[in-house]
Amino acid sequence: MISVIVPVYNEEGAVINTLKGIDQVLKEFCSVYEIIVVNDGSSDGTLKLINSFKADSYKIIDHPENLGYGKSLFDGILEARYDCIVIIDGDGSYPASRIKDLYSYYPKYDMVVGSRSGREYRRGIFKKPARMLFEQLSQYATGRKIPDVNSGLRIFKKNLVMKFQDSLCTGFSFTTTITLLFMLNHYYVKYIPIEYMKRQGKSKVRHFKDTLRAAQIIIQAILYYNPIKLFLLLASYNSILGLFIGILNHFTYKSAMVSAISALCVASFIPLFCVGLIADQLKKIYNLSKEQK
Repeated sequence: MISVIVPVYNEEGAVINTLKGIDQVLKEFCSVYEIIVVNDGSSDGTLKLINSFKADSYKIIDHPENLGYGKSLFDGILEARYDCIVIIDGDGSYPASRIKDLYSYYPKYDMVVGSRSGREYRRGIFKKPARMLFEQLSQYATGRKIPDVNSGLRIFKKNLVMKFQDSLCTGFSFTTTITLLFMLNHYYVKYIPIEYMKRQGKSKVRHFKDTLRAAQIIIQAILYYNPIKLFLLLASYNSILGLFIGILNHFTYKSAMVSAISALCVASFIPLFCVGLIADQLKKIYNLSKEQK
């Protein structure tokens, strides 16, 4: 029994083909399913198209105004009747045919994610370095390999997501958030390589704003679940920067002030690390008090 959530926002060029693909693949292996389309305030012909689509178990949630990708997904999850949740974008960039492949690992794994690959995924001068940075930060935070931190095609258990409803992001970083929450809480996550295709229509991602938001979420997750890692990272960065400045100064300017700045950066390792230890102990005390209530 599967509930498929499809968030759409001005996707008139791809939404019908996406829904047809979802309905077709579900009929191949699933006897009971529902498709929930969440129209997030579309201003083109998307709403008219999704209203015209016919399927055995089909539901539309209509937002009068645009509230964000994460909000659309969360509203769909709340409305879902079944514990097995599939999310897939309505812009044609994810192959609906791969839902069956992802489902073959469910429920052995708590979440199964389509790890994107292909030329379309690798495109973008700005996106590639930002994606690499986030993956490295996420892997540092969780201690686990994360091939794709914010893929929009995944299967997960509704009852687990609902445990974290207060922590979920309503924007494009929704998928980043649930990835970190599942990983940091030691749930089983499986990645399956999929081909990422060219989306139909204009991208809704605001690269600068959404990148900052994703960075904020990752840092908050580290600070909440494993604060010592964040302070250790800051302390190490400061020390390495101080050593670099000191070596550079030794062979170039030989300035006493620059040497002092270098020494301060290196020496900052100890107080920053100690702050991390204190934060880690406070976190443990907080968790203990929650368990005793």
